[in-house]
Amino acid sequence: MKHRYLPMTEQDQSEMLAAVGAESIEDLFADIPAEVRYDGVLPMSEKLSEPELLKYMNGLAARNADFERYTSFLGAGLYDHHIPVVLNHVISRSEFYTAYTPYQAEVSQGELQAIFEFQSYICELTGMKVANASMYDGSTALAEAAALASGATKRKKIVISRTVHPEAREIVLTSAHGLGLEVVEVGFKNGVTDTDALASAITDDTAAVLIQSPNFFGCIEDVKAIEPLVHAQKSLLVLSVNPLSLGLLESPGELGADIVVGDAQPLGIPASLGGPTCGFFAVSEPLMRRIPGRIVGQTVDRDGKRGFVLTLQAREQHIRREKATSNICSNQALLALCASVYMSTLGKMGMQEVALLNVRKSHYASECITKGSLDIEFASPFFNEFVVKLPDGVDLKEVNAKLLKAGYIGGYDLGLAYPELQGRMLIAVTERRTKEEIERFIGELEAIV
Repeated sequence: MKHRYLPMTEQDQSEMLAAVGAESIEDLFADIPAEVRYDGVLPMSEKLSEPELLKYMNGLAARNADFERYTSFLGAGLYDHHIPVVLNHVISRSEFYTAYTPYQAEVSQGELQAIFEFQSYICELTGMKVANASMYDGSTALAEAAALASGATKRKKIVISRTVHPEAREIVLTSAHGLGLEVVEVGFKNGVTDTDALASAITDDTAAVLIQSPNFFGCIEDVKAIEPLVHAQKSLLVLSVNPLSLGLLESPGELGADIVVGDAQPLGIPASLGGPTCGFFAVSEPLMRRIPGRIVGQTVDRDGKRGFVLTLQAREQHIRREKATSNICSNQALLALCASVYMSTLGKMGMQEVALLNVRKSHYASECITKGSLDIEFASPFFNEFVVKLPDGVDLKEVNAKLLKAGYIGGYDLGLAYPELQGRMLIAVTERRTKEEIERFIGELEAIV
């Protein structure tokens, strides 16, 4: 056998052409006018043998700056956290690895139970009553939250803080355009939402206020001050959260949130050079029938044996699509399982310990910076990210290029998304960073600037 797969032979090709009544492959394109067809050979490389292709692709992969060969201080939504080795062992099992989504729920009991455990963990973390079976990522979950709020309140105005991740805000704007929603952005002071501006923006036609905490700058929002402003107008409070931070911070449910979303990537999911990740979506009980995506419930069969089912799902979600509340009917099942294994492995105390390490190490890094020649931009409390102010005129792109040569993945250039924050670098410090790595990175950064 020459091939690792079964190729199409010349005999196969002849038989298929005969079956459709064509003499050659060219006959299949006879209906396309000659003047609009490409004449010539596409500008692409010659075919490669399998060894040549593997060598070429390995060479491309080696050009990536991954977390194993470089020390990363880049966050901005994807983080370099420790991943317990047990995770890969579990999610590599074929019954999980090949599972997509439980369309035939009655024969997917193992997958349904895994999703049920994920929902239960998310409810515990967020303090909410109901969670769905995960979503594509945290950004799309936030857009879905805005859509849900509009449908629930019958209002068309969404207020969102500029401290929310810039990419998430773009997705909310794109989704809102299709739904006919008005999106109003509110500015920030000292790295957190400007509550005076927020109070002015919330009116009796506001469906929801979207807040992220810890926000894109890493700062912790004063949700207790924001909550009464939102509910005074009978609007919904939507919080986007870092699930790992909830090992220390008060749960969104206790703070009065109506909808809680976020990205589960910090919960044992590899950054994978940009994704995929897994979104979560949790709501208060009155909103549970409007929740997008799937919900797995626990029940018993006619013999009293424990079982799991898809529940509280509107038929429109899958069939009468024009009446659906959302176009989401799938989930990131494998990545949700990954997050579940992570949370079960660490347990309550482990989650608290990892969250505390993130706080302590990032604050140690910020203290080292202020003792040196650089400054911190915002004085607000933060979780594991903070903003560093570099000297005027410094080219951040050049700084990060030099850091990469020194073996470090530098922070995010905030000037790319916030024109008023040119020359500011967003730095993330997770539990993986050692004292020596932090000190060497700051020394290298100071030397460069």
